[in-house]
Amino acid sequence: MKILVVEDERKAAAYLRKGLVENGFVVDVAADGEDGLHLARTEAYDLLIMDVLLPGRDGWSVLAELRAAGRQTPVLFLTARDAVQDRVKGLELGADDYLVKPYAFSELLARVRSILRRGPARHAECLRVAELEIDHVRHRATRAGARLELTPKEFALLSLLARRPGEVLSRTVIAEQVWDMNFDSGTNVVDVHVRRLRSKVDDPFEKKLIHTVRGVGYVLEERP
Repeated sequence: MKILVVEDERKAAAYLRKGLVENGFVVDVAADGEDGLHLARTEAYDLLIMDVLLPGRDGWSVLAELRAAGRQTPVLFLTARDAVQDRVKGLELGADDYLVKPYAFSELLARVRSILRRGPARHAECLRVAELEIDHVRHRATRAGARLELTPKEFALLSLLARRPGEVLSRTVIAEQVWDMNFDSGTNVVDVHVRRLRSKVDDPFEKKLIHTVRGVGYVLEERP
């Protein structure tokens, strides 16, 4: 899942990005309202986390512009402005939630997951492919009832494959969605992580679910 953080305080943005990446999200950061609006209008995001007081254009006007353009990407406001009228204004403009600074990252993460479960870009809480089950709420994957011990990146990779079962995903798509990077044919980061994921998802079982399509990419599906 991909999140855009619009925050002009460099340390706050770096802290937020680090925490979200560690929990398996792909994160872009914009330092002012104009850049945030441009990215939100030209890229596909599952969620925007946005300060209200921003250089160039405030968060309220960014949200109003997005909603006027028909973009329904969920928005979580993060701000030091805690007056009731400020919260009401944001919600009336179409924000999905409002968290006042300073905040506990654990609470922010819980709110992010709650928004993603109920919002327009909602993903299924649980995905199943054969006896493989991925629980996004508990951030847990099991196969045949046995828990798979996955790193955040392995979980993100497995989740991506499971959300598009039977679809062959190229290394470029995987790199963009899981690592937020342009794929370099000289790196084997995708292949290495797929190999590690297979060792946990497939190796202990007779039936394999992760398959290589030579020259194209990888696919998760149950085959006869």
